Amino acid sequence: MSAAAVEHPCDGEPRELLKEADRLMEQLPGHRVEIIGGVITVAPPPDSNHAVVLTNLMIPFLSAGLHGDETNVLQGVGLWLPDGEDYAIPDLAIVDADADEHLIEFNCYDPAVFRLVLEVTSSNYRNDLRNKVVAYAQAKVPVYVVVDRKHTRVHVLTNPLTNEYDSHEVYAPGQQVTLPDSIGAEVKLDVAELLKAGERKTT
Repeated sequence: MSAAAVEHPCDGEPRELLKEADRLMEQLPGHRVEIIGGVITVAPPPDSNHAVVLTNLMIPFLSAGLHGDETNVLQGVGLWLPDGEDYAIPDLAIVDADADEHLIEFNCYDPAVFRLVLEVTSSNYRNDLRNKVVAYAQAKVPVYVVVDRKHTRVHVLTNPLTNEYDSHEVYAPGQQVTLPDSIGAEVKLDVAELLKAGERKTT
């Protein structure tokens, strides 16, 4: 997610990182605070076009029946990462319906319940395309999708390895993305429609 993220490298014990993240969330309501690779990242609220992309993405997921008895489609739910006290908050996720039974701490859930995570980029696109690739692969999230508004592409990463994904497909406007059946249903995404929804309007 995020525009103009501000990074706060922190020394000290991992538990101190969580305390600092909690303090920043209280001081900066509406901002997204994450700890990835031992670094706290604070991102301001997204622009409206970012939100439109997320709304448009939810439609095919909901139409495919992914919000029901077996899975849920959620925005902004915390994912506990296996590296120390790190956690991420993906823009959108498909999780097992019993995810609430797998709360770890800090309002974050076991990565094992996540079938897909999705990020829509803003100015801090490097975080979504680099740091979060490593983080989500380490967490063994099966499918990671990035709607890259900066480079007008959609990335679909599957088959997580130790620090990366074995498969990384890149789709351009004019193409359709067929997501893996492992998310629980067949879902197709129109790249051009998503990217057009994410364009910033200029006056």
